[in-house]
Amino acid sequence: MSYSLATLWHERQRFLPGVLAVAFSALLIALQCGLLLGLFSITSIPIDHTQADIWVGAPSVLSVDVGRAIPESYLARVASQPEVSEAEIYLQGFAYWTKPNGGSELCIVIGSRLGDSALGAVRELTPELRARLTEPGAIVVDESELGRLGIHGMGDTAEISGQRVRVVGLVHGMKSIAGPYVFCSIETARVKIRVMERQMTYVLARCKDSADAPAVVERLNKYPNMAAFTSKEFSFRSQLHWLTKTKAGIAFGYAAALGLLVGAVVTSQTLYAAVAASLREYAVLRALGIPRWRMALTVLAQSFWVGIAGIGLALPAAFGLAWVAGVFGANVKLPWELIGIAGAVTMVMALLSGFMALRSLRLVEPAALLR
Repeated sequence: MSYSLATLWHERQRFLPGVLAVAFSALLIALQCGLLLGLFSITSIPIDHTQADIWVGAPSVLSVDVGRAIPESYLARVASQPEVSEAEIYLQGFAYWTKPNGGSELCIVIGSRLGDSALGAVRELTPELRARLTEPGAIVVDESELGRLGIHGMGDTAEISGQRVRVVGLVHGMKSIAGPYVFCSIETARVKIRVMERQMTYVLARCKDSADAPAVVERLNKYPNMAAFTSKEFSFRSQLHWLTKTKAGIAFGYAAALGLLVGAVVTSQTLYAAVAASLREYAVLRALGIPRWRMALTVLAQSFWVGIAGIGLALPAAFGLAWVAGVFGANVKLPWELIGIAGAVTMVMALLSGFMALRSLRLVEPAALLR
């Protein structure tokens, strides 16, 4: 290891392209996957920003935004579970927003209870906003969606499903992919998305101990006419649905794989050229009786340190670029699990490049010193 590090340091100009190729690959993998996670985390905002432990909907529901109406009697079934401390109804559905100056936009209407302990109210709804939403026809939208909805801010009016609504407040960070989120009370939502009395879209529940949620979900799923999920499960299911529906994951994965391939080729060629340029030195080692496998380990050790150096350069760059993307409104998520996976994949690529560079060692013979 010490010999490999010494070689890398003294020949750093020669190995620099390989380090940069590894760094580029790791950076591309982390940013592409982080952007993908950030993009599709938007689809599960109604789940991730609420306080419910359990979501119960229609059978085989694929995503939170495509829920179907279920009987309100399911509420009593969920509330009767001994581990459940609270249960409430939740309404969500698509509707057409008619802009004041003409034109329409598909929006997602979300109706929830508005009390302080409401399970379905997103945490961005302050007590003041919840109080305003108790008025008939009152709604709250995300500030970034104003242009999309054709309005300017608080106090503006429009129509949803042909009925007048008034914007009584704005929230931040609640932008949607499918259509702007419109937050309102249960009563307002029922009219806008035309859900009949005694029906709802989901039952939300909170357990006395959140660790009991999986057991409750398993018990509720024995009923054939409903589907129950923990919040984490339903969030992942919603994101996976959009990922497979839009095929965006294939595009992002292809770009990341292309970056990995380019990095592997450049790193492999860099290591090959470095070994080829040092054939006389390796020939001296061979003449001194150093076995060929020891020299091979040296090359692999060099590829290992090239990988470490590349990842070391990529990490701060990835977090820096993610911050810059956030300034411009793009959400790039870089959890440590993703960083670990990107680093592991990059290290495997660097080591494989080292194995590919071993082919130059076939030319190492003591006789080369006589030429």
